[in-house]
Amino acid sequence: MQPGLAEQTADQARAEANNTAGVTTEWKGGLPAFYSPDGKYRFKMRGRIIAHTSSTFGSDYDARNITTTGMRALRIGIEGSAGPNFFYQFENDFADNVSDVGTAFVGWRDKVGDISYDVRFGNMFNDRSFEGSSGSDAPPFLERNVVATSIIPQRGFYGISLMPRVFWKSGHASLTLSGDYIDNRQVVSDSQTLMGRIHWNPVKTERTTLHLGAWGFDEQLAEGAGSLTRNTVIGGRFNGALRVSSGTLTGGTGTRGYGVEAGGYAGPFWVMGEAGKRNAELDAGRPDFVSEAWSLSSGYFLTGELPPYNAHLGTFAQPRVLRPVLDGGPGAIELLARYENIDYSGVPTAGEGWAATAGVNWYLDNVIRLQFNLIHWNAENRSGAYPTEDSGQTVSAGVGVTF
Repeated sequence: MQPGLAEQTADQARAEANNTAGVTTEWKGGLPAFYSPDGKYRFKMRGRIIAHTSSTFGSDYDARNITTTGMRALRIGIEGSAGPNFFYQFENDFADNVSDVGTAFVGWRDKVGDISYDVRFGNMFNDRSFEGSSGSDAPPFLERNVVATSIIPQRGFYGISLMPRVFWKSGHASLTLSGDYIDNRQVVSDSQTLMGRIHWNPVKTERTTLHLGAWGFDEQLAEGAGSLTRNTVIGGRFNGALRVSSGTLTGGTGTRGYGVEAGGYAGPFWVMGEAGKRNAELDAGRPDFVSEAWSLSSGYFLTGELPPYNAHLGTFAQPRVLRPVLDGGPGAIELLARYENIDYSGVPTAGEGWAATAGVNWYLDNVIRLQFNLIHWNAENRSGAYPTEDSGQTVSAGVGVTF
């Protein structure tokens, strides 16, 4: 018998003997879920560990040709439910060596005929754009596209929100009314954002899906919260010197944005296109600061898996690996390609840029994946430390564990 196995067997027997409460467990997604004997209560842990490294070369600026490492996510959380209607979720992220509350909400769900719905309240992730609505562990590339990262409310991806959602067989719709992020100052009224998104699958079979979507938001900025400065990732998240910048912008009063999504998959091949526009209002009669972005991406699973698409929410999801490495299989291997473009305009300091990315993902199982991206980027800033057109390459790699 292997060292420690006898102790493990004894612990298991003791736990079974002491389980007078009749609690049951189910191993799912890398961690156990616990259920009360009457089935009314459910509880499970959740989390993700995502580490990246990147190296940039070819830039005309030596300060951009750097090699860096970083944690994309160090997240731990819980989720659960009480009865068929009440549910909750909480997550905290320790990336960048900072404790930061992410998702934290309570909700109520029910069903009327073939239509289901839920209403959630708390600090929540935006339902905005295809990749912008996907969690950090879900998009196939190491960083979300520029539509998700630039056509966004000034408060970012999260906000204290009230969000009702409706689901039907071929799509969903959401409406979000939100204030500021959870740890924002509380000496003036919050900024206020009204946001909506809808997605529809006009074609949905076992191996083929067509996705269509649209979204928009209107944000009124709080008094004194007038900074509209943007610095958007274009060649890798962990090179802080490599961004497309708006230049310093103050005196903002609000933003409005909208976008569309179209794509789908047929067998192991998928494609997704997104485009969006954002107008940021400046005070003193100045013209709007305008952001326009679009992206086209695709992928192919050499090992035959279907693309990881969540038809319920219209987002990327975790893949279902057919032959995991731990079972003696090859895992899932996915080839990727993407082109994205971002254009800031309306102010003299506005920049623009584009990037073309090739990549490969190796999913060892449904929990662990390795990623590699090769990015050719071009950035033209008109202010700051790098105020000319510049181009180069970034090699990025990452490992992720999601449970």
